[in-house]
Amino acid sequence: MDELLKQEVKDFLTTRRARIKPAAAGLETQPWSDRRVPGLRREEVADLAGISLEYYIRFERGNLKGASTEILQSLAKALQLSPIEREHLNNLAYRADHPRNLPTVETPTAPLQDIVDAVTDKPAWIRNEQMDILATNQLCAELYAPILRDLPDRPNTARHCFIGATAAEFWVDREQFSAEFAAKLRLEYARRPSAPGLKELIDELHQKSSVFRQNWASADVLSFGSGIKRFRHPTLGERAYEYETFSLNSAPGYVLSIYF
Repeated sequence: MDELLKQEVKDFLTTRRARIKPAAAGLETQPWSDRRVPGLRREEVADLAGISLEYYIRFERGNLKGASTEILQSLAKALQLSPIEREHLNNLAYRADHPRNLPTVETPTAPLQDIVDAVTDKPAWIRNEQMDILATNQLCAELYAPILRDLPDRPNTARHCFIGATAAEFWVDREQFSAEFAAKLRLEYARRPSAPGLKELIDELHQKSSVFRQNWASADVLSFGSGIKRFRHPTLGERAYEYETFSLNSAPGYVLSIYF
């Protein structure tokens, strides 16, 4: 089995187990009990999932191969996984069982620039799931000018947040988005590990950003489609936008994002 996949599985399961307090899992503990782990013990997770300790240890060692849908559901319930974390666990299990049959991302045939140019009164841009900026309308080109200047070789919002020369000034909530971008990239790497440029991006951020390494170690996963972003722009000043994202039916895996 792929050693990188095994490490992903191990990191995810151990961090999910560590965050659950016994009381939150309905387990009674005595004040004088000698608990040497921050969350649940392995045997407690195994009991909650209805599987043997040996089987669960195999999972935590990174081997999900052959795990049934029912077992994954029981494990997700025991670890109190969110819907997006359940999806992540299923993606990891799929990769274990189908190492040569992984989802791919097709090159879009849709006219991306025409699509964003049709939005004339709000900043709009099109990205892939690893946050590469693929097309912008004029308003977004102005808003994202610091990103486009800092990273002309590969303009990417996640990349800029971690290693852009002007990131500290541009991203008002940089700490928040650093955590969210790392979680999003981890999610995408489980979904589509062969997506063009994704592994290279993750490797680059590992090499160049201690903040990324710290966030990646949390093994958190996240997907986002709406919210609020605040920027501190050199000419526009501080701006706060709500945003919504829309999947492009004519370009699967590509997303239109509009600020308003």
